Amino acid sequence: MNDIAALPIGIFDSGVGGLTVLKAVRERLPQESLIYLGDTARLPYGTKSAQTVAAYALEASRRLVSYGIKALLVADNTSSAHALEALRAEFPGLPVIGVVEPGATAAAAASARGRIVVAATESTVQAGTYPRAILHSRPNAQVTQLPCPLFVAMVEEGLVEGDIAEQIAHHYLDSLFSGAEAADCLLLGCTHFPALAPLFRRLLPEVAVVDSASTTAMVLEDLLSLRRLRTPGREPGAVRYLATDAPERFARVARVFVPWTIAERDIEGIDL
Repeated sequence: MNDIAALPIGIFDSGVGGLTVLKAVRERLPQESLIYLGDTARLPYGTKSAQTVAAYALEASRRLVSYGIKALLVADNTSSAHALEALRAEFPGLPVIGVVEPGATAAAAASARGRIVVAATESTVQAGTYPRAILHSRPNAQVTQLPCPLFVAMVEEGLVEGDIAEQIAHHYLDSLFSGAEAADCLLLGCTHFPALAPLFRRLLPEVAVVDSASTTAMVLEDLLSLRRLRTPGREPGAVRYLATDAPERFARVARVFVPWTIAERDIEGIDL
């Protein structure tokens, strides 16, 4: 194994929601070591300007790169929408993968009729990155963007099933997934939303629900294989957690996103 292949993969998110991406990478590439950075002191990114998001993403990514990583995975949808090109310019020799392009490509392929709804944060919707990426793969698609700020708070409170979750889901989705012009694909354009995927699939059984976390993990696997950067063997890699604030809340909310326990003592506090 070469020296670069032995390095960990860096995963960046504005908070805890990117653990859905970490979980997908862990399931697909269990032998890889990972460093996860959650910028919990400055979340949410989804309501901030594009310039602020790009600046925050660059700061967090520089910190991850300083630890020595072989690839950078931008799990945060808002950062993927606003900062990906700046990150690639900042680190020209480092593979930088966002969640927008893999998710958009998967949605374009999964939709039977090309009627796709992108559920995302306000900032990601304003960026318009998902429609552009979907239309690049499927020029005749009909894409509707749907800002869903309540979903984020709901997931962080652990309300991923039950009456409250169903009512909010109906509030956002019913008008777009009923009638003759109903959409047939729901793209989850926020790292929090895969936690709600079982609910969406139950409420919308005829709709293709696309989880950008799992598709991003597939893209990462292909890229590492292409560049011969895969870590060989079957021993599970180490996982390191970094947070810029509130490690106790990080540990508590993490239970919604991953099936294993992350204790407060496992989270390293850092300052950006």
